Amino acid sequence: MTMAQAETQGEALTARQQAVLDAVLSLMVEKGSGLTMTAVARRASCSKETLYKWFGDRDGLLTATVQWQASKVRAGNYERQKLDSGALRESLKRFAANWLEVISSPTSIALNRIGISQAASREGNLGSIVLANGRFAIGERLKPVLDAGREAGLLAFDDTETAFRTLFGLAGRDVQIRLLLGDTLTLSKAEIARDAERATEQFLTLYGTAQNDPGRKTNNA
Repeated sequence: MTMAQAETQGEALTARQQAVLDAVLSLMVEKGSGLTMTAVARRASCSKETLYKWFGDRDGLLTATVQWQASKVRAGNYERQKLDSGALRESLKRFAANWLEVISSPTSIALNRIGISQAASREGNLGSIVLANGRFAIGERLKPVLDAGREAGLLAFDDTETAFRTLFGLAGRDVQIRLLLGDTLTLSKAEIARDAERATEQFLTLYGTAQNDPGRKTNNA
């Protein structure tokens, strides 16, 4: 599956297929890495033949599951040719909020724990699947927003990947590693919105231009 296809994975799935992938995620939360096609078919009330037809083998099912989870992380809608500071700010805030909501969910915590375990033991491919279809795919989804901001004169940076990683770090902070290690940290909707706004403002302080905020001088202007 190409990157463009991965970015629209959520929209391409039928409601029944989405329910199957949600069943995979719920099984991961409950049972960890002991996931079988039989268990998924039983939980989702469908046949194994249907699973193979839709997703191919077990890795295909896991890849689709990761893409489905990652598709929930999005930036806002905007017109590239008419991007202004308000639309850019809202797009970055939406991305940061979506990212925090997803990584703090029980399903993402379970998915990442299994992926890390398999990467360390080399007993499965979920680690590489999560990396390719999670972190890297999410980066490719946001980078066009950052590039559009630079083209509009609202952002100033030399390397898009570096700028993305900065926003990624500002939004996530230590939340994901704490949750993966068993911290009972709980983020409310209000806390996520606050943290997303703070990360966005910090990012714009680093990379925003005077055109983005005429009242503020920046080193990038």
